[in-house]
Amino acid sequence: MPDQNPDKNLVVTAPGTVEIAEVASEPVPEGGFRARTLFSGISAGTELTFLKGTNPALHAGFDTALGLFGAPPEQAYPVNRLGYMEVARVEDSRTPAYRDGTVVAMTYGHRTGYTGHPLRDRVVVLPDGLDPLLGIYAAHMGPICANGLLHAAADRFGPSVRSLGDGVLGARVAVVGAGVVGVLTALLARAHGAASVVVLDPTPARRAVAEALGLATLDSSADADDPAVILKTLWRHADGDRGADVVFQCRGQAAALHLALRLLRPQATVIDLAFYPGGADEVRLGEEFHHNGLGVRCAQIGRVPRGLAHSWDRERLSAATLDLLRSDGDAIRKHLVTAVVPFAEGPEVLTELAGRKRQETQVVLSF
Repeated sequence: MPDQNPDKNLVVTAPGTVEIAEVASEPVPEGGFRARTLFSGISAGTELTFLKGTNPALHAGFDTALGLFGAPPEQAYPVNRLGYMEVARVEDSRTPAYRDGTVVAMTYGHRTGYTGHPLRDRVVVLPDGLDPLLGIYAAHMGPICANGLLHAAADRFGPSVRSLGDGVLGARVAVVGAGVVGVLTALLARAHGAASVVVLDPTPARRAVAEALGLATLDSSADADDPAVILKTLWRHADGDRGADVVFQCRGQAAALHLALRLLRPQATVIDLAFYPGGADEVRLGEEFHHNGLGVRCAQIGRVPRGLAHSWDRERLSAATLDLLRSDGDAIRKHLVTAVVPFAEGPEVLTELAGRKRQETQVVLSF
């Protein structure tokens, strides 16, 4: 029998082309439930690489056994699953774990509905009283940022980490990039006891968002005063020892990684949360990286630091995200979320963002 109630889904059919397509909704199995989408956040980084045709997965696959790129491409057009910041209401539940009407955060992409199962899908129940729109950060985006702090803690204390704040407590922290990842990471660092937090970005509008959230900022554009000189003048530890204790790198550009290295005090580490679709010619490893004995630690959400998997998982990182949303949620909703648009306008909005015809910090699709 044909599906009488198909879901609608945002699909990238080819580079530069995105449309809304119908997709059959799966029947609800025993132990599963239907998720009716309320909101879905757009990632202006990862998602747009599929629209631009620059995502590495379109050109080479990742061999998980060897940990190497070079296998046949794992992704081709059409790209049927975009997005990882969904908020939904549970319907037709066949599991006692989630009752009908429960509002949850999930990661199934920009579509009107989804058939979920708690043994297959990550499901984060949103607490009563939290603005459900803020739930876009609870399942994946917020944990990405919290995982950055966890990596900073592991860099400092190894497997002896006890608190998410172990890597930033009392520290001078720089965050490169005032997009969503950068701002949420900066807010988490502040909430977990950093002595100073400065966010660097070349875009005035993005710096204004960070400043509205009470964060200090510096202009990192080419014609501005050198921010590395400014911070290393301000942040003195001892003779010959100046700069940030830790830098969170949150812009997917090689020049941003090079700036992050220049901000560090000797023998410190960049915690890298960025996604680089291209090369890294501007990362000059013979300069500060070599002379100051620096480190770069990738903190992608696919893993927690070695030795911490049994004590820290994504559920705990989501819990830390919910703590931040409870304390700073009103300001995040007011300043970080810069546009809420109907799902029907999704193709137009994504195309405008990819073509730089529209500038937003966080766009949310409403359903």
